[in-house]
Amino acid sequence: MRIYRASSVGLSTVLFLFGCSKERPNEQPGSAPPAGSAESATKPAPFDKGPVKIALVQYSGAGDYFQLWTDGAQKQADAIGFTMQHYDAQAQDAKQAADMKTAIASGVAGIIVDHGTSPTLCPLINQATDAGIAVVVYDVKVAECAPKAVETAQNDVGLATLVLTQMAKDIGDGVPVGYVNPMVIAPLERRDVVWKQFVAQHKWSQKFSVGKFSHEVAKDNAKLASAALKKQPGVKAIFAPYDEVTKGAVTAIEENKLGTKVAAYGIDISNPDIEVMTRKDSPWKATATTDPSAIGAGVTRAMALRIAGQLNEKQVVFPGVLVTQAFLLQEQIKNLDDLRAKLPDLNLTSTASAPWIKSVTF
Repeated sequence: MRIYRASSVGLSTVLFLFGCSKERPNEQPGSAPPAGSAESATKPAPFDKGPVKIALVQYSGAGDYFQLWTDGAQKQADAIGFTMQHYDAQAQDAKQAADMKTAIASGVAGIIVDHGTSPTLCPLINQATDAGIAVVVYDVKVAECAPKAVETAQNDVGLATLVLTQMAKDIGDGVPVGYVNPMVIAPLERRDVVWKQFVAQHKWSQKFSVGKFSHEVAKDNAKLASAALKKQPGVKAIFAPYDEVTKGAVTAIEENKLGTKVAAYGIDISNPDIEVMTRKDSPWKATATTDPSAIGAGVTRAMALRIAGQLNEKQVVFPGVLVTQAFLLQEQIKNLDDLRAKLPDLNLTSTASAPWIKSVTF
């Protein structure tokens, strides 16, 4: 079974996927200097004077992805020497706005913003950066409305392309398909662009498009997808580009007794996801993913570099891999530890790092 690795692509450069990039193949934004670099491993200011205070302001959502991401961020923060305050709005715009205001007033050197909506966050991000606070965001579109912040993300174009390429191989052209996407946060919007391209390219007939973003994403989207499948039972596959939404689609397929007739394709992975993908007759055939813990750690390293004045890039993109059901079964993979051992490309320790930073592993 071949494993495909997504190349690093800028957040707004969707068309680069089909063209040629002038970047060197192994060069990524914020990468550590090569061995032998003149850069000293001595900690720069302000890290040479003791712990540095930062805040993590999350929008969050249901599922293991956010917990793994947060655990990775905390582990890396401890290794760097951060004291990190944690706020979690649990998908409530007003709560996240209040959390941002509290973080700004708390005297932190930096704020990591994990998910959220641009209209809510951009004014507050600008308030923070104008006050001299470093801001690194993950999966929030801020390039135009908050230009002083550093924008980080998974390579959503690459992830969607990997899994939809597999879906096209599996189901062919000109078939009826379904789509489950809440379309509320930036990564889901970027993945939607690729979906539309594949629908047109492969002449798929989209029979339904549903989606809801909530703190019970899997449960709520299972209801929506189940109702849609009752109206359109002839679809051959469903694309649901977020693992909690994918699990909702899988539940809907199985509740309608279509497990051997309708396939599901998703993005992201966790231990429960692996369990779902590998159980007997599971309709979840493939997912494209990064390691959520490694991403949380990478974003935290980007914050350290920003505070130290060593990150000039405004965008850092984390590449991913394709994981198929067949690969999981063939390699007898039971959990994320097994998957990390089989797929070293999930290791992102050289992205957004420097000799003075101890990059954590998982």
